[in-house]
Amino acid sequence: MYFSRFFVPLYPLNVKNMKIEQQIEQAAMAAVKALYGQEVPEKMVQLQKTRSEFEGSLTLVVFPFVKMARKSPEQTGQEIGQYLVDNCEAVSKFNVVKGFLNLSIADAAWLNLLADIDKDDHYGEKTANEGSPLVMIEYSSPNTNKPLHLGHVRNNLLGWSLAQIMQANGNKVVKTNIVNDRGIHICKSMLAWLKWGNGETPESSGKKGDHLIGDYYVAFDKHYREEVKELMAQGMDEEKAKQEAPLIKEAHEMLVKWEQNDPEVRALWEKMNSWVYAGFDETYKKMGVSFDKIYYESQTYLKGKAKVEEGLAKGLFERHEDNSVWADLTNEGLDQKLLLRSDGTSVYMTQDIGTAEMRFQDYPIDKMIYVVGNEQNYHFQVLSILLDRLGFKWGKELVHFSYGMVELPNGKMKSREGTVVDADDLMQLMVDDAYKTSMELGKFDDMTEEERREIARIVGMGALKYFILKVDARKNMLFNPEESIDFNGNTGPFIQYTYARIRSILRKANPIQVEGVMKAVELSTKEVELIQKMSEYGAAVEQAGKDYSPSGIANYCYELTKVFNQFYHDFSILNEPDEQKKAVRLMLAKNVAKIIKNAMALLGIEVPERM
Repeated sequence: MYFSRFFVPLYPLNVKNMKIEQQIEQAAMAAVKALYGQEVPEKMVQLQKTRSEFEGSLTLVVFPFVKMARKSPEQTGQEIGQYLVDNCEAVSKFNVVKGFLNLSIADAAWLNLLADIDKDDHYGEKTANEGSPLVMIEYSSPNTNKPLHLGHVRNNLLGWSLAQIMQANGNKVVKTNIVNDRGIHICKSMLAWLKWGNGETPESSGKKGDHLIGDYYVAFDKHYREEVKELMAQGMDEEKAKQEAPLIKEAHEMLVKWEQNDPEVRALWEKMNSWVYAGFDETYKKMGVSFDKIYYESQTYLKGKAKVEEGLAKGLFERHEDNSVWADLTNEGLDQKLLLRSDGTSVYMTQDIGTAEMRFQDYPIDKMIYVVGNEQNYHFQVLSILLDRLGFKWGKELVHFSYGMVELPNGKMKSREGTVVDADDLMQLMVDDAYKTSMELGKFDDMTEEERREIARIVGMGALKYFILKVDARKNMLFNPEESIDFNGNTGPFIQYTYARIRSILRKANPIQVEGVMKAVELSTKEVELIQKMSEYGAAVEQAGKDYSPSGIANYCYELTKVFNQFYHDFSILNEPDEQKKAVRLMLAKNVAKIIKNAMALLGIEVPERM
């Protein structure tokens, strides 16, 4: 009953990111030994941030020590509290609420903590060393028959941010992409270009290569639907019409030729794919994401087939009468999974096995994370079992970073019908909206046009990224561009504007010497709250890494920004007459800006020096 009423966790404190906490933990253990003659393990000392309605900064849970004391929770709390005031420099006073000992921290301890934060340019983040685990993260996974769209935007932003978060937790990280560059869908675009392209190229049309190829994918579907409709009008049922339509038959013939290495088909495939890759590279650059290694399905599917054949020889899989190869997963509570069709061709699972084989040869992977939508949950459950059977050491602990779909207010998107919102158009819309909104608010009045365009890019992309990443990745989400470009509330521009405001303050301030004055300043409650919030950054980073949660970092950024703005509303910095207080407040502002910049960087978001 007491725990549910009073003990509300903010961030778990298994990370010793505060020297203050370490001091109190050690002093609390000493208190129990001195007062009750009992040695207690560190894990029994439960410290948490004090709830806002009570006085204090940290709260010690007294209940674990009540039996040792043989006294009431209140009496036990009073005795331990008095011991801490008498023996721990960090504790200035205390109060007891039932079994909770609320501790007020001495100003000198907070100022020492602020000095520690100031010394470390990447406070709260860890650096990888030679023995650090290697985490490989796969994201993006585009098809070469269409441009990247809104769904890819969420995928890429999540993957990139997750890579930064894992790195900030001390891991070595390899960012990887698997390009779906083969299959019937690729042949559809190729065939349509041959039939109706008249030799059109990105240069002759002025279109990005991925957009050009996407147009032909849509064109194929349009003509194919017309053929199906015509066959149905002649009396054929829909399913048979879809199989007998001349276009789909030609596409299948082209796929067979591709598999047989037909030189003309392969040359066309390479040419059209090169157009797409040039387009993708441009989009990735605008999005601010990149990869350390790119794999291609055209290079991995044969390796997958070989690995399946190897597993078949070892008795891990079984061949059916029609020559198809299957994995029996019934002992795992699943069904049977097709690995090779009767004609020997591969399926997606086979290709993923082949890609895993190549990656395992290229890198000593300790953990593999796949950033793929939640419609593939079953696929990755099966893949994990199969990779484990085949001897990949990370197979069993494979992580499927499963995320929900993203939609616009006007509904779902369909690539075949040309109704997708492509990434390039969306990003340009965001930058244009940022420019327009900033102009209307008068934020660009004293800037050159070049500065306006650059800040509009930073703000527009920051709005897009933050709006997508602040949502729990597991949830479906509705992306509303208008809501994302707002300079108030839980948005990227609000956080960016706070950063720019702090940088403006620091530019106006004369350099102030802070050495020697830090211990002499009396801190307000708002200043203490701000130092405490900054100190929680390391715990937020670690939790985001454990949960694979960019939204945890986004929410921390917003909380820190709110706390700073509340402080800034109540206290002057530049006009503070007391030079010592001014020095401390400038140091506070400087370090808030530093942590905002570092935390936003984990989300792939830039912050402008002025807005």
